[in-house]
Amino acid sequence: MTTTIAERTRRIAGRAVRITKTDRDAMLPEQPPHREEVRRQLAADAARLHVTDLVREHGSPLFVLDVDRVTTQLLALRRELPDVEIHFATTSLPHPAVIRAVDAFGATFEVESRGEIDLLEREGVAIGRCVHSNPVKSVADITGAYLRGIRTFVVDRHSEIDKFRWLPGVAVLLRLSFPDPAADRDTSEFGVPPEEADALIAHCLRAGLRIAGFTFHVGSQTVSAEPWMRAIHRTLVLMRRLEHEHGIRFDTLDIGGGFPIAYDERVPAFAELARGIRSALAAAPSRYRILVEPGRFVSAPAITLVTRVVGTTERPDGDWAYLDDGVSDAYSNLPSEQAHPLVFAAAELDAQPVREPERARVERRLRARRHRPVTLAGPACDHVDVIARAMPLPTLHEGDLLLSPMMGAYTVVPASGVTGVGPAVVVAA
Repeated sequence: MTTTIAERTRRIAGRAVRITKTDRDAMLPEQPPHREEVRRQLAADAARLHVTDLVREHGSPLFVLDVDRVTTQLLALRRELPDVEIHFATTSLPHPAVIRAVDAFGATFEVESRGEIDLLEREGVAIGRCVHSNPVKSVADITGAYLRGIRTFVVDRHSEIDKFRWLPGVAVLLRLSFPDPAADRDTSEFGVPPEEADALIAHCLRAGLRIAGFTFHVGSQTVSAEPWMRAIHRTLVLMRRLEHEHGIRFDTLDIGGGFPIAYDERVPAFAELARGIRSALAAAPSRYRILVEPGRFVSAPAITLVTRVVGTTERPDGDWAYLDDGVSDAYSNLPSEQAHPLVFAAAELDAQPVREPERARVERRLRARRHRPVTLAGPACDHVDVIARAMPLPTLHEGDLLLSPMMGAYTVVPASGVTGVGPAVVVAA
């Protein structure tokens, strides 16, 4: 076959513009480090929320609550997991403004205590839609929750099942355990292995208790969809078998929470995790309600903590700065939740991002040269009250403000003020 000059020219041109993935990646602008990305976002948030004015009015330490972030995270959940019911883990951020935002969005709540139910009731939440997920409860707790309208409870042992014998209309979710050593916080100490579920099912049936289905929690800060996919698959297989053997029909599968947020390093995009979760849930019968219980994913981005330097010193291991809040209070999520939030000096937030890639790289390098590693400690002045070591910061002086983003999860309740400084005030900006 004769090939024309024009055809050969088109083929050569096509080969000339074909580039490899490596070539394409090399042509892209350099991605800024995670800390720089967070700094830019924090600078914009601090200006938008008028953080300096809030500190001037309320003092420090101060939790600055951005309720819009709660809604943003809920929207991401709704977009990526459109067919699930969202039950916000109230204990992660039990603040009235957050409760109102979740309720207005149309989501509901997962509760663990009487105090949380009290809060929801004060805010006019429909308590009957909530799930009580604490697997170990006193009879008084169960009765109180039941009288306020809760009908769905989580159990994982025979002795707990017996506490519901005299309460009509109750449905239980049996909690399963799927250990994941890779999770930042493994929660498999609660729940039973799937192979032990038969005995619990039989006990529920003997007690005349309705079994709605199963629940599990794969662990906090889970950065892969695989643990959810494995747990969903094994649970669905179990549910099908039990339905066949016992002649019962389940109606609920609760896949828990554990979705990750970025503290001191990047995490996979939620859309990436949700894609795998959706594929696993496709095998669930259409009659099943699918529940999720997000806590940290919704609450952490909603709060920035502002603290103040109360003293500085130089020790054998380098510079130290002492803050007006620490590990016993607002930073209690460091040891308890294995969280490692970044910390920025307020002075770092004045610098605006530079658009040109080369100039941006130069600016980052110059800023890095001006930074020094510093140990940040709380007001308790003991070896336990250390917030961070070798944190890169500009030279700090007494009175300087520091900001930590991503501080909304499991911080407000533990901030008890035992150091005498007083618990950090929460201000909804």
